[in-house]
Amino acid sequence: MADKPTKRLMLLRHAKSAWPEGIADHRRPLAGRGRKAAPIIGAYMAEHGLVPDLALVSTARRAQETWELVAKALPASVEVRDAVGIYEVAAPAILNVIRGVEPSVHDLMLVGHNPGMAELALLLAGSGEDLPRLREKFPTAGLAVIELDVEQWADVAAGKGRLARFVTPRMLTAK
Repeated sequence: MADKPTKRLMLLRHAKSAWPEGIADHRRPLAGRGRKAAPIIGAYMAEHGLVPDLALVSTARRAQETWELVAKALPASVEVRDAVGIYEVAAPAILNVIRGVEPSVHDLMLVGHNPGMAELALLLAGSGEDLPRLREKFPTAGLAVIELDVEQWADVAAGKGRLARFVTPRMLTAK
């Protein structure tokens, strides 16, 4: 890979959600633990310069709420789009959404769901010291940062990325 990757993909699994009786899956809100975890990830992103040019956020309530809490720590200039195509789908469908992103976007973030987020991270990351932890579990509010040496998102392919970091709220609060 080049010294500086051409593209950076940040995959954020939504924070811990509640399971209120009688509420459809798409409308489930964050649980208290999720409302505490999301700002921790947002602060980490801001502190480490992990600011997306574009955030594609699942239309599910828990993903939208996660993004709102994360975004409070980031510049207001981040473009945000609802992404119907990443709700409850497998990695290949999410990859198709990514491949449709315009080449001018350097840092792309997706806020979505498992198992798709974990599958996608493992599909794309061909290397990275945090891969064993990622393979073990991609918990709620987990953030995987994958560096890709491609000019266009349309060229993203399996195994071509490097897992630059994988962090979870638990890791950040255990320090």
